[in-house]
Amino acid sequence: MERRRRLFETEKVGGRAAYRFQAVTVAAGILLLLYYRVTHVPAAGEGRAAWLGILAAEFWFSVYWVITQSVRWGPVRRRTFKDRLAQRYGEELPGVDIFVCTADPQSEPPSLVISTILSVMAYNYPSEKISVYLSDDGGSILTFYALWEASKFAKHWLPFCKRYNIEPRSPAAYFFNSEGHHDRCPPKELSFIKDLYEEMTNRIDTTVMSGKIPEEIKLNHKGFDEWNSEITSKDHQPIVQILIDGKGQNAVDDDGNVLPTLVYMAREKRPQYHHNFKAGAMNALIRVSSVISDNPIILNVDCDMYSNNSDSIRDALCFFLDEEMGHNIGFVQYPQNYNNETENNIYGNSLQVLNQVEIAGLDSVGGPPYIGTGCFHRREVLCGRIFSKDYKEDWNRGIKEKARADIYEIEEKTKSLATCTYEHRTQWGNEIGIKYDCAVEDIITGLAIHCRGWESVYNNPQRAAFLGVGPTTLAQTLLQHKRWSEGLSKVEFVVSSKVILCGMLVIINIPIYEAMFLRKDKARIPFTVTLASIGFVILAFLIPIV
Repeated sequence: MERRRRLFETEKVGGRAAYRFQAVTVAAGILLLLYYRVTHVPAAGEGRAAWLGILAAEFWFSVYWVITQSVRWGPVRRRTFKDRLAQRYGEELPGVDIFVCTADPQSEPPSLVISTILSVMAYNYPSEKISVYLSDDGGSILTFYALWEASKFAKHWLPFCKRYNIEPRSPAAYFFNSEGHHDRCPPKELSFIKDLYEEMTNRIDTTVMSGKIPEEIKLNHKGFDEWNSEITSKDHQPIVQILIDGKGQNAVDDDGNVLPTLVYMAREKRPQYHHNFKAGAMNALIRVSSVISDNPIILNVDCDMYSNNSDSIRDALCFFLDEEMGHNIGFVQYPQNYNNETENNIYGNSLQVLNQVEIAGLDSVGGPPYIGTGCFHRREVLCGRIFSKDYKEDWNRGIKEKARADIYEIEEKTKSLATCTYEHRTQWGNEIGIKYDCAVEDIITGLAIHCRGWESVYNNPQRAAFLGVGPTTLAQTLLQHKRWSEGLSKVEFVVSSKVILCGMLVIINIPIYEAMFLRKDKARIPFTVTLASIGFVILAFLIPIV
């Protein structure tokens, strides 16, 4: 009987009756306003042009308002049952590949990046089933050095987190957050681990400021040999280095427990080849990880978006492994929350309306969009699989016992998957992986997944799953919204040429609309003709095209 119980439930947001009453009153006001504008058009030369301009603006506002109501009408919340997940599956859970992307050690400090890395390595999840990949699009030896330092510190940090069940598990957030669970561990041990962390970050920050790695440090890992004086951020060979091999005998922490796999990747960059920004990095990670770990679930987060909830993986699996709806779900999206909101939030960067209302509303009508970070995907979905009721996911892929090649052989093999020319004459960036040629590649990728028949769900738990760094100045806010606006405009007006065609038809037929609705002289089209025309148009839309 226990196996039939749902792993998650969907709850309607309360207060909908009051909101719908308010929406109806607003709709009535909008209709009355439009009626007034249409029936009181001034004669020519008496401000007619201004009146019609105001009418057009108010009509566009009305269309926008109706569209927003479609997602605000019935938002829902999801509630997961991790206890049922544990009872049903125990530790027989699928492996998870975690992708973290960075591009520039100057704008994205390596000490911040590794704090995110350490937070996702410390999930409340079997470590042998976690593989963490850092994509460094800048190909910087400084970032590699920071990750090497993090791989050593992880041996102390991960057992500390799990021993005392602390939150959050980002060391930067934990040590400098007054709400951290500092009372759960002995002061002496807390002081020891904090000193280790501060010493590590001081070494990293000092090295980043100097711009070079001391020669004695380079002797500690063969990966440093990949860099020479000719390498630049825009011109370098592919680099793949496995810093922690989770299947190796020596990959254990201070308590003797297995450590997660940790991989550094810098895909090849050449001036003559377009690199497709973050989408290109994500696609390279998908290919490289398919050889190293090949886990069925992929989580991607931005380098400044650390894990704030160590149970996020288990929450996501409550959706994927649900026996009633899990087979329909292609991805699970978490909200994008920030930990650096200003007191008055004068630029509206907290995204509370988007997170609490808009995306929750979309969740009730087919699923939320993919927003580029804090998202758990099925690997097969990202690789272009079309939904089928008969498809059965192999949740044990990637963790089966099999002969494992030498680390050096694996690194060399995966380098060929991260070259500039690998994707030539393939469907990568089109039918496979993250979409190219759009500033909001995440949005159109999510739309493509929905078009292939998959659903998505939105999970916004009481304790935020991820916290990041948001824009705090006007310049940063404008830059962010400019990028979003340009990308979404491209989705609407460039990707869909039908919209442009319809707009042109509307402009061409303005005289007819005027004769139907606005004119009061003899040139006015009779109301019966107008009504009949509308009826014929509706009928034409209902007739299927063979």
